[in-house]
Amino acid sequence: MRIISGKHKGKRLMAPAKLPVRPTTDFAKESLFNILNNYYYFNEVSLLDLFTGTGNISYEFASRGCTEITAVDQNQGCVQFVSKTSEELDFNINTIKSDVFKFLGKTLISADIVFADPPYDFSDEQFATITKLVFERNLVSEEGFLIIEHSKHTDLSQLPNFSFLKRYGGSVFSFFEIPESEDDDTEEEN
Repeated sequence: MRIISGKHKGKRLMAPAKLPVRPTTDFAKESLFNILNNYYYFNEVSLLDLFTGTGNISYEFASRGCTEITAVDQNQGCVQFVSKTSEELDFNINTIKSDVFKFLGKTLISADIVFADPPYDFSDEQFATITKLVFERNLVSEEGFLIIEHSKHTDLSQLPNFSFLKRYGGSVFSFFEIPESEDDDTEEEN
């Protein structure tokens, strides 16, 4: 895996082979960040990276200037690798070892972007639980996105707060957001 932009552009990282991960491909990651560039200045956003695995997405945000990053994974090896790499690259990534569902049920951390890259074999119910917890607990900011990476064989468009999706090879990014209230669209009459 490599960092594709920012202060560590081109930096290659080698994760231990024994980690139970499927890192986002460089092609899909570059496409994702091309979308996000239209919405955000990365030095002004916060990230909550769920199922962080190797930390691939967190490193990309950090390299682009994001300083408020929380990376969550239940695998001790993943958490150790992300912590070690973050320290080596002088990134401010807060790592948390936890089951993501338990974490979402208890945390008070909210972010502008919540990125989730769970196992591709998750059930529809598990995907639905992620979206439900993030939005019911107000873990994504009003102008923010929950982005879930999943297989092209999974369809999340029926879930509440779904906004749009982008496909890249076998990977799909589904974007969810808080809908604009009708009050925002109408001006008060005097």
